[in-house]
Amino acid sequence: MASILDEYEDSLYRSASVQQSRASVGIPHSGYVNARLEKETPIFNKQRIDFAPPEKINSLVVSSNQLCMSLGKDTLLRIDLGKPDEPNQVELGRKDEAKVYKMFLDHTGSHLLIALNTSECLYLNRSVQKVRALSRWKGHLIESVGWNKFLGSETNTGPILVGTAQGQIYEAEISVSEGSLFSTNPDQYFRQVYTLEEESGPAPVCCLEIERGIEGKFFIIATTRKRLFQFVGKVPEGTEQQGFSSIFAMHADHLPSFREFPANFGFSEIAFYTPKLRSNPRSFAWMMGNGVLYGTLDYSRPDSILSDERVWVYPSDIDITVNKPISIVLTQFHFLLLLPDRVKAVCTLNGQVVFQDLFLEKFGLLTRMIKDPTVQQIWIHTEKVVFRYHVQRESRDVWKMYMSMNKFDLAKEYCKDRPECLDIVLAKEAEHCFQNKRYLDSAKCYALTQNYFEEIALKFIEAKQEEALMEFLIKKLSNLKPSEKTQTTLLTTWLTELYLNWLGILEGDPSQRNLYLDTREKFRTFLSSPKNKDCLFNNRASIYELLASHGDTEHMVYFAVIMQDYERVVAHHCQHDEYDEALNVLSRHRDEKLFYKFSPVLIQHIPKKVVDAWISMGSRLDARNLIPALVNYSQSASTQQINEAIRYMEFCVYQLEETQQAIHNYLLSLYALCRPDSLLSYLEQAGTNPNRIHYDLKYALRLCAEHGHHHACVHIYKVMELYEEAVDLALQVDVDLAKSCADLPEDDEELRKKLWLKIARHVVQEEKDVKKAMACLSSCALLKIEDVLPFFPDFVTIDHFKEAICNSLEDYNKHIEELKREMEEATQSAKRIREDIQEMRNKYGSVEPQEKCAACDFPLLNRPFYLFLCGHMFHYDCLLQAVFPNLPAYKQAKLEDLQKKLAATGQPSKSHHRPKDADTISLGKGQQSREQIKADIDDIVAAECVYCGELMIRSIDKPFIDPQKYEEEMQSWL
Repeated sequence: MASILDEYEDSLYRSASVQQSRASVGIPHSGYVNARLEKETPIFNKQRIDFAPPEKINSLVVSSNQLCMSLGKDTLLRIDLGKPDEPNQVELGRKDEAKVYKMFLDHTGSHLLIALNTSECLYLNRSVQKVRALSRWKGHLIESVGWNKFLGSETNTGPILVGTAQGQIYEAEISVSEGSLFSTNPDQYFRQVYTLEEESGPAPVCCLEIERGIEGKFFIIATTRKRLFQFVGKVPEGTEQQGFSSIFAMHADHLPSFREFPANFGFSEIAFYTPKLRSNPRSFAWMMGNGVLYGTLDYSRPDSILSDERVWVYPSDIDITVNKPISIVLTQFHFLLLLPDRVKAVCTLNGQVVFQDLFLEKFGLLTRMIKDPTVQQIWIHTEKVVFRYHVQRESRDVWKMYMSMNKFDLAKEYCKDRPECLDIVLAKEAEHCFQNKRYLDSAKCYALTQNYFEEIALKFIEAKQEEALMEFLIKKLSNLKPSEKTQTTLLTTWLTELYLNWLGILEGDPSQRNLYLDTREKFRTFLSSPKNKDCLFNNRASIYELLASHGDTEHMVYFAVIMQDYERVVAHHCQHDEYDEALNVLSRHRDEKLFYKFSPVLIQHIPKKVVDAWISMGSRLDARNLIPALVNYSQSASTQQINEAIRYMEFCVYQLEETQQAIHNYLLSLYALCRPDSLLSYLEQAGTNPNRIHYDLKYALRLCAEHGHHHACVHIYKVMELYEEAVDLALQVDVDLAKSCADLPEDDEELRKKLWLKIARHVVQEEKDVKKAMACLSSCALLKIEDVLPFFPDFVTIDHFKEAICNSLEDYNKHIEELKREMEEATQSAKRIREDIQEMRNKYGSVEPQEKCAACDFPLLNRPFYLFLCGHMFHYDCLLQAVFPNLPAYKQAKLEDLQKKLAATGQPSKSHHRPKDADTISLGKGQQSREQIKADIDDIVAAECVYCGELMIRSIDKPFIDPQKYEEEMQSWL
């Protein structure tokens, strides 16, 4: 194991050297570039608004990107921050000395309440330009408003809560509609629902917040100078519009739950953090005399929504008697305190001040700080200037705080996209687990860090934590890249060695049986892991050596199966005489090559099972490659064992329908050797067509002859069409078999007669059976008594075949009579034909002078013509013109040739000096030849009427107009 570690250290030497060189130039030990080297933008980025107010700013509120600002005594400025260049100015229209005390803007930015120091309240809707006085509110100095975020809309606030300086809580509703805007007051009602008190009596209601939990439960938070009250109750479904009176009525007889702190500085303020738009707040921060009460909001709790509360005291430089905080704003991980001349940001995780921004005296004292919950922007103003803070990447350093608190999961969550920070957290978590002796957890964390591998490995080795070391190596291996093949190989080999050592130790201890089984399962999972497959396959020789050195044959076989090295598995089983297991492996993985290789060994010991396996493989096995195994086996086996070879060969021939000659020849040899009864049936089933027979006929003939299977030999002779040899051999076996062979050459009567003569000679000369010889005459019509007589000996009397001679003479007489009858019929037929010819010669037809040609419609008698029996008449040339295109090509050529010959016979002779006799002879011959030519032409042209014969039937699918002349014909009609 130490040697493997040394090798791994050598392989990582270069990477370690690179890391050291990085460290020497300011790169941290983890190998990541320090992000602090680059200038980071602050979390709270201040921006001064380019705005010079014409009068001093009294109050400012922002919500949903809508900003409302009170300027001087009587001016209200509204700005849509989406369109900052289009401000809207509204005059309050007050003639008295009233001043704006506070302003309240709802979550939609639609409803603005303006509280005056004269205990009056004004209302302005975003969609209108006129400020309306709320008459029902008169006489109350408004300190806080709890907006209804669930029922409120742009024209209706829904039931809201209003807190006054006298401690009363009122429920009210403001509604503005187009139809009643100038006719009725916007305040629908204004009724008291509760009074908040401290030990000295009623106290101002500093803040109000309405939240809805699960199952219709509502939580109302109200604060005074040093008390925080909670009202919890359900509003019946469908009655939400009726308000919250029922919740306050539940606490009419007893005080609600509240938190109280002794110190106060005359007021308090509570802030909430909402992570997403239209979701419930997740945390709160209450600024009061003793500090800031911070906690989370748990809506599942029955009585109190506040959870995980803690009080962060004010920083030491804040003296509440001199420079007490003015406002508070809460973000995800910080709360910001507004002091008269500065802003402080305190982390909610540890209470430390992480940001401080000092404002110049020229801007004046800071008046108020508010946050727009929809866009998470923070606004601060003095009487002269407005500032805006953008919160950027607030969680960037949160991981450090969680890490210092040993909350490593949260720390990793907030630096998962910053690998350099994540590495630091993992290293710290690993060290923390190691110190607390949680070695397995430590190994998992160390494996994810960039710390030096050899240091961590030696750390676990020195602590004698081999199991943790294995866990570390496994995790490290899973994190390696595919390109790091050397490290992967060394880690895989090292882990294999560790697993084998550990299994060897546990196997010898019966008390550790469960741990042994668990470790064995982990080792097998490691070997079968898809990620390690390529590495293990490429280095399988080394793994085999390790397994062999530990004598772990069980895992050697398991590893070979994983590597699909089934040859090694089967060989292992065969070496240990585990032939059934070897065959199971072959049958399970169905590798043809392995079957070919190991079948010679397996068939010697379990022949029936091997043949069953071959049959189950079906056509995937080539039976020719198994014949050597069967031949070796059959030479030393008994008849019963040879039957297994025959069974497989029969399966190949009859089930797989193999046509390979080698297979059929081998099956034939097995039949000839052990199953002569099946031999003949096989040959007969193969048929008698030599082109469809798959065995070698000559080989089969020689094989059957060697084993004395004469019936089979006769059959093969018949297939080879060697009928004489077949009859000769069949006569040695059975005369009937010879007779069946003699009838086979059906087309060769001479050969058939010869074969029957052989049979007759054998019967007469060998068997000396006259009756059988006479039976041969009746079996073959080709044999006559005179053909058989020469075979009989001289001493045989005529009595033995008198009947046959008589039968022969009777046949001759019948034949003579039949010939006479046929001659008489022929004479009568010739006579009728002569009469028909004479009748046809005398047949005629009459043609009237006015008759016309059926084709051209001209007078018929002007030119040579034809008259058909059907009555149609054609000129010779008209008929020729109609018939010629429809004649076959060879008849067209013949007709043209006859016309040329006819024209040649009609030309006068050029010689004027021929003897008279010669001319006469030539003329006579010419007239005869000319008549013959005309007759031949008539046979072609006038064979049938062109309108009534087959020619008209064949032309039924031809178009009336020739396609080639169609365009010309069409143009002629236009």
